[in-house]
Amino acid sequence: MLRKNEVITKIQSGIGQIAILIDPEKTNNSVQILELIKKCEEAQIDFFFIGGSTVTKSQFDYTISLLNENTKIPIVIFPGSHHQISKNADAILYLSLISGRNPDYLIGHHIQSAQEIINLNIEIIPTGYILIDGGTKSTVAYISQTTPIPINQISIAINTATAGVLQGKKIIFYDAGSGANECVPIELIEKTKFLNTPIIIGGGIKTISQIKAYKTAGVNIIVIGNHIEQNPNFLTEIKKLKM
Repeated sequence: MLRKNEVITKIQSGIGQIAILIDPEKTNNSVQILELIKKCEEAQIDFFFIGGSTVTKSQFDYTISLLNENTKIPIVIFPGSHHQISKNADAILYLSLISGRNPDYLIGHHIQSAQEIINLNIEIIPTGYILIDGGTKSTVAYISQTTPIPINQISIAINTATAGVLQGKKIIFYDAGSGANECVPIELIEKTKFLNTPIIIGGGIKTISQIKAYKTAGVNIIVIGNHIEQNPNFLTEIKKLKM
């Protein structure tokens, strides 16, 4: 039996929430993870997202178990492949890469993991995942063999999001990719509001002013990953923002 919709309710109810993305391939020892948990709790981070494009199952299982044992911050799986699932999470973003045309990432990985996921007793959140060209060749674009939507093609991105919502996706996730030079445009966020669907954005976020701008635009969750890996002290700035 599936859990109550606690995570989706939290996502829907808040604007400008912060998720820290942990890639188990890059953050892979207990000292590093425990220190990150401590800083994130002090900064009142709202979610941990966990996953990556090239993560092994052993790396994933180790990291998510350590999180489960040491934090009350909700743990949400952001899967890069079908083996990135665990009973130790609170929820999984059940991603369909709707901006691409690779059937493996539209439905293929889902078929491989469906029976295991439904028996995990974690919250399953159907999510329309849309890649936006952030000016760099992202790992997810390379691994999924899909082409991101050009950053200036707002109408294509909006139509893609609309199609996802009409298919029953409960969240739209716009991602410019890890280490992006350009972030998801504010204009795209503003023009997506008519869907009345929670929005997650990620990719290239490096400043508090960007976080504030996305919050003003109505983004529910702002995901920060690569910048925290390079500059953990950015969590101190987020703590000040949250106070």
